[in-house]
Amino acid sequence: MKNYIIHSEWQVIEEGFNPGYNRISESLFSIGNGHTGQRANFEETYSGDSLKGNYMAGVYYPDKTRVGWWKNGYPEYFAKILNAANWIGLRIRLDEEELDLATAEVEDFSRVLDMRTALLTRTFKAQLPSGKKIEVKAERFLSIAEKEVGAIRYSLKSVNFDGTLSLCSFIDGDIANEDSNYDEKFWMETEKDVAPDKAFLCMETKKTSFFVCHGIETHLYHNGEKVKAARQPYSDEKFVANNFELGVSAGDEVVIEKYMAVNSSLYQSRQKLMLHVKVKLGEAVAAGFDKLFDAHSEKWEKRWETADIMVKGDAAAQQGIRFNIFQLMQTYSGDDERLNVGPKGFTGEKYGGVTYWDTEAYCLPFFMATAPQLVAKNLLLYRHKHLQKAIENAQKLGFSDGAALYPMVTINGEECHNEWEITFEEIHRNGAIAYAIYNYINYTGDKNYLAPFGFEVLLGISRFWAQRINWSEDKNAYVMLGVTGPNEYENNVNNNFHTSRMAVWTLKYTLEVIDYLTKEHPYLYSELTRKWSFNEQSETALWREIIDNMYFPYDKKREIFLQQDGFLDKEIIPAADLDPAERPIHQNWSWDRILRSCYIKQADTLQSFYWFRHDFDKETLRRHFDFYEPITVHESSLSSCIHAILAARIGREEKAYEMYLRTARLDLDDYNNDTEDGLHITSMGGTWLAFVETFGGMDVKDGQLLLNPFLPKSWDAFAFRINFRGAHLEIRMGSELKITNHSAVAVDVVIWGEQHQLKENGELVLASKSVPQ
Repeated sequence: MKNYIIHSEWQVIEEGFNPGYNRISESLFSIGNGHTGQRANFEETYSGDSLKGNYMAGVYYPDKTRVGWWKNGYPEYFAKILNAANWIGLRIRLDEEELDLATAEVEDFSRVLDMRTALLTRTFKAQLPSGKKIEVKAERFLSIAEKEVGAIRYSLKSVNFDGTLSLCSFIDGDIANEDSNYDEKFWMETEKDVAPDKAFLCMETKKTSFFVCHGIETHLYHNGEKVKAARQPYSDEKFVANNFELGVSAGDEVVIEKYMAVNSSLYQSRQKLMLHVKVKLGEAVAAGFDKLFDAHSEKWEKRWETADIMVKGDAAAQQGIRFNIFQLMQTYSGDDERLNVGPKGFTGEKYGGVTYWDTEAYCLPFFMATAPQLVAKNLLLYRHKHLQKAIENAQKLGFSDGAALYPMVTINGEECHNEWEITFEEIHRNGAIAYAIYNYINYTGDKNYLAPFGFEVLLGISRFWAQRINWSEDKNAYVMLGVTGPNEYENNVNNNFHTSRMAVWTLKYTLEVIDYLTKEHPYLYSELTRKWSFNEQSETALWREIIDNMYFPYDKKREIFLQQDGFLDKEIIPAADLDPAERPIHQNWSWDRILRSCYIKQADTLQSFYWFRHDFDKETLRRHFDFYEPITVHESSLSSCIHAILAARIGREEKAYEMYLRTARLDLDDYNNDTEDGLHITSMGGTWLAFVETFGGMDVKDGQLLLNPFLPKSWDAFAFRINFRGAHLEIRMGSELKITNHSAVAVDVVIWGEQHQLKENGELVLASKSVPQ
């Protein structure tokens, strides 16, 4: 656990330069706008340890799978969101001596990310080996108002230097993904154009033939006067640059303004791509840095209006939740149903930047409650668009008749993950996708999504479960063999409670949807049954038989459902008894030792208790929580959020706060020693859930909004906002509970078990209550 980020309500602040933390900071200070993003690399040359990362949403490469032992069914490739051209580069020389913080003496270094406006600022003083001293202030942003545009303002002041300053402002397309399986570079140059103060570079990906074009224009000001380029522009293979040279005296200030425009063949034809980028770049330059930033920050202000969470009296908790919300909003804008939320977003290359079940389980609720409804709907449509691929994925594993298995990892609907115990066995992801449909409709009331989109996906998943489950003569029940649950520290188990529960629930919910469609959309339902050759009578008869006769492992002595068959054969030792030097165990133990241990990576059985919370009373939840949480090591970024919510529901205020703070500051404090790989973007949706459902006690049951808020002892107050069925609500909890309806839509709310109506543009004030015990 690191503790070098300074606590601040609206900023992420690093003071002092520690090269050993540089990769961590490159992740933490990343910026993005939903279509492109980058790690917080330095603009000037840095020869120290760094992962240079610039990423384009939806642009990927099918990197050939690398495994030691091939198994039938393995995908041929692992998809990777590609590290794209580096456009921020500034090579700065003082009398041919290069500015490089790896070789210079650095003083007063500060890196600040303003989360209110997504402006990244870096300041420092540097003394070069020769004794030359300079002061630098660098600012940059990626616009969310003009999503094809980015800008840099880099101010350099000479402290004691008299001589020649040389500047090379460039685009470098000779880029490699650090996670390339075979050290292959994935880009080819297709076109370029250079002029004295501007340059353009177009690249094409191998195999997938995505085209991306970057353009830059660089302006140089010396003590406020614009300087013309003194040297010819330069180009080389995959490289274009503008060069400047001027005399500088001690006390002089040089300001570099660098504008960037970028687009891809996702949005423009190859033939028009460079022309389009040239037009966009011209518009950006005409607006100028300040006007571009004003439009950008104004849009951020509006986004924060509906998404912000306030904590009064705890700067660490406040910074943590805003950081999580900020990164979610930077990563996904919801304006393109072809895009999704990668586990690392635009902050690193681990997991390939592709889609996991994390989106449906943890991110969807955040976007449902804080963004326009279409944003969340597009996340569901992403999966519907890939339904045929999910059917093909299932066929590759031997399933038939329209059974659909959604991939564990994907960019285009095809499975591209190749660990057998996950690819073939971690099939609970199918249930998460079905649950997301229910969750969306329960929250928004948009039942029209069921016809046809929701139903088609649910039918394919239900057909999969019906074929994946088999009858056991020994148990006289239906069983689910050879699976891996959410707890990846267990592989190839039988009758994982959560997976089986998800299967049975999906079958039940699909039956409910069929009942709704036959009553409300009979003609469309009839068309869908023909389209999918759905024999309702015979197929649903099997579903009902499975629902009534599914086996779930249960311990009568403890009165708990077991994570899987044989779980109690393990030696049950609390995680608190582990030697701290051996944590995290996945970095210190052999895989064999982990598999034989009782330790749980993240909520598994408790994941079902979270999703199906209305099916269990509080005492049943308490028994299960008290058994499973003490042996959970929380080594998944998706773990602490669920445990925080469940702890609050059984009145464990201190445990709920502990788990919340862990999920909120997971990356800021580098809890799992892996922030350098990139941020845990999808788990940040879980952090938002942990706040609004732990402290706000927010829930939705049968379309009814419920609130059971409590105020942690260390906080003075908190507030959050949500959109709910056309209403925009602000919930403030302090010495009293105040709920304000900022909309013209009245809404009913159940607060601490009592029904209330919030009138349009109305306000409700209640005396505060403590968390129930």
